[in-house]
Amino acid sequence: MIPEDVLSSMEMIRDSARGITGQDLTRIRKLRYSSPGFDRAVWSEICALGWPALRLPEDRGGVGLGLLPYAALAEEAGRALLPEPLIPAVLASALLDGAALEAHLDGARLVIPAWAEARGTLEPAGDPAIRDGKVTARRIHVPMAAGADAFLVVGATQSALVAADAPGVTVITDETQDGGHVAAIRFEDAPCAVIAADPRPALAEAALATAAYLLGLMEGALDMTVAYLKQRVQFGKTIGQFQILQHMAVDARLEIEVSRASIEQAALQWDREGPTPAAQAAISRAKARASASAMKVTRDCIQLHGGIGFTDEHDIGLYLRKAMVEAARFGGPSQHRARFARLKPVTQEA
Repeated sequence: MIPEDVLSSMEMIRDSARGITGQDLTRIRKLRYSSPGFDRAVWSEICALGWPALRLPEDRGGVGLGLLPYAALAEEAGRALLPEPLIPAVLASALLDGAALEAHLDGARLVIPAWAEARGTLEPAGDPAIRDGKVTARRIHVPMAAGADAFLVVGATQSALVAADAPGVTVITDETQDGGHVAAIRFEDAPCAVIAADPRPALAEAALATAAYLLGLMEGALDMTVAYLKQRVQFGKTIGQFQILQHMAVDARLEIEVSRASIEQAALQWDREGPTPAAQAAISRAKARASASAMKVTRDCIQLHGGIGFTDEHDIGLYLRKAMVEAARFGGPSQHRARFARLKPVTQEA
């Protein structure tokens, strides 16, 4: 059971999110394949609402809410296909401190974490090479890097804060299916500030937030599809009356609700226990399920739209494109299933 005070916080967060996200996907279409791929004015509004500080304790300038309200916020962001880098920014907030954190939270300086050293990794294998105030490292799959004012080169025990325009920083971007981009970044003796922090708890929270984003994405896709089934007429009646299509829609709803239950259980366990192996396993289970379910639900929603669903002009395709990107972010199903298998004996003993 979710406590009443947490439910109240979740509803407050949802109302706040809907004021920014809306339901019109026109803005999302306009931002696709542009640079930086999101709206800095919208990002300023997001910062004014305190979203990047949601998980920070109050003594660090944060809001101090639990992981479940954060998941509710990410869910609403996913429903609207929000392109602004909310989850990476919250991850950065957890690791930054001092003036750098303050500038990041108020929107003056967007810091994007660069943590993946190789494909398929769930956390950094080691620390970046830092010597005499300069860092040398390579990071891949850095999301929305073209909009960053600075990068946080994340390591296993310490990180390096580097200005995006610092000497020695080379950014190579590549477009993603959803119209955004990721970057491979090389840091060659780039001037930096060193920050000591363990990134693993924050990376786990980012994985669960991404699962919640996928949950909202699925809900948005299914809502659009059900509305279409109720209005599209074929053979003299709305196609929603055909039993086979009803069954597909019900199957999609079941995928969504099972994902929701898994995400909420993981968030509650994390808030109750902290970053224990059992809570980490619950997060991996939720992320693996949400990633797989999002791909299935969005593909089925396109099929339920018929031929028009396969055209780029119809908005239903935006959900599948976003799912293809977010399903792999912070670890895809195979990586999280492997982690869950490693942690499962620990959870059973506990």
